[in-house]
Amino acid sequence: MTRRLAEEGQKPKIMVIACSDSRVDPAILFNADPGEIFVVRNVAALVPPYSPDSSHHGTSSAIEFAVKDLGVQEIIVLGHYKCGGVAAMRSIHAGNQLEDREFIGPWMALAAEACSMHGADDPEAAAAVEMATIKTSIRNLKTFPWVQKGIDNGTLRVHGWWFDINSGNLLAHDPRTGQFSIVDSIPDLSAK
Repeated sequence: MTRRLAEEGQKPKIMVIACSDSRVDPAILFNADPGEIFVVRNVAALVPPYSPDSSHHGTSSAIEFAVKDLGVQEIIVLGHYKCGGVAAMRSIHAGNQLEDREFIGPWMALAAEACSMHGADDPEAAAAVEMATIKTSIRNLKTFPWVQKGIDNGTLRVHGWWFDINSGNLLAHDPRTGQFSIVDSIPDLSAK
């Protein structure tokens, strides 16, 4: 398989935008072999809005490559239970300062409205805020014109999933209801 991947290159049909958290590895979660999924990881699995300029855009450039060059057909935004980035955002929203942190606050500000919607102080709201950040990332994905074009012409689908590290459950976002519900089984990408 390694030689084939080296000679033929990669041809994944699925992109996963996942959190950097070491407890949630998309390849292990989906039982994927090398070359089956194109993964970009960042704090809290955030997607910034489309903003072509001369700034550094690691996540945006990965999305562009996956859609325009690899021709992925599915994009999954994968958040999770007890996300440290979301916890930092909730702490900032509650008025706390993060000492000696220069980047996490501005990055998490991309999803600050999730705290406004669900509250920063209520410990019971943590999962709701985590799920709301997934919705924000999905909304931001749709600001990329070529992502929206793929959605409109049926060549690209966007999904929001939340992994409960505690229970092992995977929940999928239903765009019709806005709710997350348990998926019966994690898709086996090696079967594709």
